[in-house]
Amino acid sequence: MVNLATTYSHLGEYQKAKELYIIALEKQKQLLGENHPNTLVVSGNLAVIYSKLEEHQKAKELNATMLEKLKQVLGDNHPNTLITMNNLARIYTALGEHQKAKELNVTVIEKKKQVLGDNHPSTLFTMSNLARTHSDLGEHQKAKEFNVSVLEKQKQLLGDNHPDTLLTMSNLSSAYSGLGEHQKAKELKVTVLEKQKQLLGDNHPDTLLAMSNLASTHSDLGEHEMAKELKVTVLEKQKQLLGDNHPNTLLTTSNLASTYSDLGEHQKAEELKVTLRASSYL
Repeated sequence: MVNLATTYSHLGEYQKAKELYIIALEKQKQLLGENHPNTLVVSGNLAVIYSKLEEHQKAKELNATMLEKLKQVLGDNHPNTLITMNNLARIYTALGEHQKAKELNVTVIEKKKQVLGDNHPSTLFTMSNLARTHSDLGEHQKAKEFNVSVLEKQKQLLGDNHPDTLLTMSNLSSAYSGLGEHQKAKELKVTVLEKQKQLLGDNHPDTLLAMSNLASTHSDLGEHEMAKELKVTVLEKQKQLLGDNHPNTLLTTSNLASTYSDLGEHQKAEELKVTLRASSYL
């Protein structure tokens, strides 16, 4: 059941993964106990799925509980403990608690450097997360410098197409956007989108996120027609995959409404805003 749930997760079918993980977790608690390593691993997987489904508060509560158990069972410096700390930092980011995310990422990086070394992929992954947190805090120059350094190492160690490399490329593009270097951001986002399509397919949530990010950069550059085409595509796919009221769907709806306004298509913009008000998004 856990293996099938993990496969659903890799395919971006997060709701199916969530349902299976919940069942498996309950059975493992009964059979193995709440502190068994297998139980804790599935708890961590479920927390990740909650984040993917934008259920960040649930993810935070599950991760915080699991972190305490891992510290007791495995110790502060065990790789599984550090992975959970890393995931909790990402949840803080999703909840807008950027200072907490920054502090936790710094702690994890120091521990990973001691345990795994400066250039271990897991260390680099957390450095990429810290760079993103710098961007979220408006520290775009720091974010850029971090990301450039990490990206070079990841390309050498993991290759251009590894998911961690693509995540850092996306983070670097966000730093470029924050610095107003929109053309550089666009070039990176185009690359990320093409690679995501090749690796994951056109309809995977990560591909749609990359498409949405590129659309935002088109808007930043005043390329509103191109932004519109991408956002319309993303919205249709998100409705099919996630449903009309998923936070990502509603965010894309809001972004598309802004693009319609930029293009002077105010009637279309208003129709989308009515939809958003009905869903309590506005």
